[in-house]
Amino acid sequence: MTANTLFYIIIAIIIIDFLVDKILDALNAKHYNDVLPKDLQDVYDETEYKKSQHYKITNYRFGLITSTFSLLLTLGFLFFDGFEFVDTLARSYSNHPIGIALIFFGIIMIGSDILTTPFSYYSTFVIEEKFGFNKTTVKTFFLDKLKGLLMMAIVGGGILALVIWFYQFAGKHFWLYAWALVAVFSLFMNMFYSKLIVPLFNKQTPLEAGSLRDKISEYAKTVGFKLDTIFVIDGSKRSTKANAYFSGFGSEKRVTLYDTLINDLDEDEIVAVLAHEVGHYKKKHIIFNLFASILLTGVTLYILSLFISNPLLSHALGVEIPSFHIGLIAFGLLYSPISEITGLIMNVFSRKFEYQADDYAKNTYKAEPLISSLKKLSKNSLSNLTPHPAYVFMHYSHPTLLQRMLNLRK
Repeated sequence: MTANTLFYIIIAIIIIDFLVDKILDALNAKHYNDVLPKDLQDVYDETEYKKSQHYKITNYRFGLITSTFSLLLTLGFLFFDGFEFVDTLARSYSNHPIGIALIFFGIIMIGSDILTTPFSYYSTFVIEEKFGFNKTTVKTFFLDKLKGLLMMAIVGGGILALVIWFYQFAGKHFWLYAWALVAVFSLFMNMFYSKLIVPLFNKQTPLEAGSLRDKISEYAKTVGFKLDTIFVIDGSKRSTKANAYFSGFGSEKRVTLYDTLINDLDEDEIVAVLAHEVGHYKKKHIIFNLFASILLTGVTLYILSLFISNPLLSHALGVEIPSFHIGLIAFGLLYSPISEITGLIMNVFSRKFEYQADDYAKNTYKAEPLISSLKKLSKNSLSNLTPHPAYVFMHYSHPTLLQRMLNLRK
């Protein structure tokens, strides 16, 4: 195979991926005006449903613009030897492989952020603002951007530097060291994400004493779930949309409730949502997802090790001097169809796990408050209640609201 053939395979993958996505989006959009199923007709009144339809159409049209821009930018970068330009620029500042790679990805990351920030700004301060979701200030928006870039530079740059170092001394066996690094990092982040990363962006406070805390503690005791720490996060600082999540293991496990969730739901509904999260823990879903992710990373790194030393990867992107970092980009583009397939498989498992967590909440607490909470959360986020089945299969990590309700009422 020649570098030119590989180049056009990469182009084909990018275009086909874009077209499949747009076809699915269009199929989904055709269902925006569907009449709501009988079981869901109490979620929205007529005015609210029209607002949800308008929100979906607005995001669909905006998504078309952003994804088309991204496609044209990527194709332009490939056809006009953008990677060669950035690589040459990086080499003018360093002659060490790790230094070149860090400068290269730094330029790509900053350039990408500069180009996409206007779209992100418009989405937040025009679309989300128009429909009453945005609570972010301009200062918070740009501080989040800056913190995100710094974290990416420190954490991402550190991991990349170590992986290239492994490659330099271990050759084709570098993937074993890289896999061990990613596994340890993933475990560490699962344990301490809420303690180390979340405070950089949000304030977390223990749930104050009162009837809600008493109800949660009482439920936790009935299912033998040791829960010393329940935190409330100031999600309302950025959006009106609500959430809750579970993190950590052992002594580090904690439940975090968004303040918007506490404001939107009554106490019974909050306990039902918590019961669902406890279900994920009790059914070992968190451990499964963690180890499945680590396993998939190992497989990906092994396949990468088979091809990374081939200069064809760098030449396919128009870069004359073969390098690990250019090979990594080419491999990532070529590997994306496999990533799509593994993503689909993980989504199938995820939807199954959501049913299991719902069943756990139904059997250890009550079904009705969980159903009413799901309805309220869908209403408050103007969710799409009539998605196309193909779109659900390809993109949804959760079953639809109707599917969850039917399961809970069995």
